[in-house]
Parts: sequence; structure tokens; C-alpha cells
Amino acid sequence: MQHSIIQLATSGVQTLVPYQPGKPISELERELGLTKIVKLASNENPLGPSEKVRQAMQASFADLSRYPDGNGFALKAALAEKWLVDSKQITLGNGSNEILELLARAFLSTEHEVVFSQHAFAVYPLVTQAVGAQARVIPAVDYGHDLKAMLAAITEKTRLVFIANPNNPTGTYLTEGALSEFLAAVPEHVIVVLDEAYYEYVAKSDYPNSIAWLAQFPNLVITRTFSKAHGLAGLRVGYGLSSPEIADILNRVRQPFNNNSLALAAAAVAIKDSDYLAETIALNNAGMQFLTAEFSSLGLPWIESVGNFVAVDLQREASSINTALLHKGVIVRPVANYEMPNHLRISIGTAAENEFFINALKAVLANV
Repeated sequence: MQHSIIQLATSGVQTLVPYQPGKPISELERELGLTKIVKLASNENPLGPSEKVRQAMQASFADLSRYPDGNGFALKAALAEKWLVDSKQITLGNGSNEILELLARAFLSTEHEVVFSQHAFAVYPLVTQAVGAQARVIPAVDYGHDLKAMLAAITEKTRLVFIANPNNPTGTYLTEGALSEFLAAVPEHVIVVLDEAYYEYVAKSDYPNSIAWLAQFPNLVITRTFSKAHGLAGLRVGYGLSSPEIADILNRVRQPFNNNSLALAAAAVAIKDSDYLAETIALNNAGMQFLTAEFSSLGLPWIESVGNFVAVDLQREASSINTALLHKGVIVRPVANYEMPNHLRISIGTAAENEFFINALKAVLANV
């Protein structure tokens, strides 16, 4: 044929580089013949699903031959009760990533621009480019968002602004004062997407209660997920909170049955399981303290993080160290694609997993 298949794709898709997830444990076992592997690459909850969630999933097995509730009534009701919002303000997604994609599909075209920060979540440029919109990437300040520069970058063509709070992969966060001032200054034709995938881990007094802003800013969308603190990454369930008008638009482009029955049942229970969440946060805090203390003893700087991960500066190109760690059975996340070639992002694991990683890192650095 005269044209290659790639030429049939839209221009934005032709130049997209697929998102590269962390290596699964099974793949590394096959590649390297290892039997003990610790995965600290994908910011997952090392506790696994709670017992209450397991029971809810078990109870759902009998109905797996039926389509799930396409409107997610029970989960929306649980979320509405938890956050004191109307169910009409909720959009359910196959992970919060899908909400980001729905926003791009609903509000962007080739004539539009999207503003987001350097070192921000890799999905922002992916969904922007996929629909042919123009990305305006604003240089970070101390690995965090420069809100003044982001505001200055907004034009009549801007339709979306993506803000990760806390940010992935750096773990930095924005205060209530800084964000409220930004939102008040953003023009009405711009939708601000506040990505709060890691908000449960934040214990800072100046971290915003963003849901309180929904009534004040009809152009605000908050995205959250059950993949992190709630331990349901494998079920892929997230949600967006917004004005009913934005939720209505997103639900027009949302595919029917985008959440499976097990995910809906698990999430409806997980959002109420405060004991499990408290255990998760305690484990994360202890792990963060342990890892950062060990980095200090090794003379390695790190970026102060309020999430369930920490980016450590190896003060040299990190890819070879990452490869050496893989051979010792440790999967972490290189972040060169985030313009951080000297850093590795480490998810907080169990005490045993964290110690295994530190011992491997010490052994690798001793031979560099």
C-alpha cells in the first residue's frame, strides 16, 4: 500500500509516545530468573484491599454475568454522602485517568490550548496531544507548579488547566491560599482540573479543602481515585467532582458500563472504610520517615513529598542504577521522561519492602 498505517491516524496520535508503566513482577521474574522481587514503582498501596472490600467483591461474584450499573448509583450515593455533594456533580471513571481523557474529548479541539506544569503527570500531555490540542508546559519552580506563570500563559485559546496537587512524580503540593487566588483569577472560559489522586496522604494544615470551592467556581473539576490510598489500583475506579453542568457534559462522552461490577462494589465500601485508611496513612508515614532518613545517611537529596512516594536525587544519571536495582529484584520508577534524569521515584512499601530496597540501593551504590 502507498501509505503506512500510521499515516491514517490523526496527526496528534501519529507522534504520541505510549505511556510506559512500571514493569510487573511476573515480567521481571521471567527476564532475570529472580524469585524475590519488591515492586516500589507504581505508587500502589502495599496493604492490598481491605477485608471489607474483599467481602463486598465476593458478594458481587454471583452477578458477574450481568452488566454493571451503568450509572453507578450506589457508588455515587456513597460519594455524595461522604463529600456532601449532589450525585449530579459526580462523574465515574475507569480510574481518574479516564476523567482526564473525558475532559480532553469534551472540551478540546485542534484550536485549543492546555496549560500544565513541567514535571507534572504524564497523562496531561498524552490526552492533550491525542485530540490535537496545543500543550503549553510551564517551567516548574523547585519541582512544583508556578501558578503565576501558569496564569500568565492562559489565552483566549486555553480551555483546560491541569494541576496535580500533590504532584506526581515530585510529591510537591500547593497551599489553599495560592490555589484560591489562582482560581479567582482564571477566566470563566477555562476549566481548571485539580488532580488530587494522592490527597488522602496529605497532613499539611494549609492543604486546601477543594470541595468547598465547587459552589464558588463552576469551572472547577476535582479528580480523585481509589487506586492509591484505598488500595484498588487493579480495579481501575476513580471519579470527578464538578458542577452538575460539567458532569452532564462528561457523562455525554463517557462510555456506558465503564466501571465493572467488582470495582463499583469495592469502591462503595472502600470510601467508608476509615480504619483501613488510617492504617494506610500510618504505614506510609513510617515508611517515608525511614526512607528519607536512609537517603540522608547516604548523602542523597530528595524532594520533600506529601504523597506515598519520594523522588531521590542520585546526583548522577539514574538509568544504570535503576537497571542494577532490577537485577537485585527491586522495581522502582526512573523519571527521565519527566525531565528528571538523575532521580528515581520510590513508592512507599511495607517496612520489609522498604528495607529490602535500601539494602539493594546501598549495594548498588557501593559498586558504582
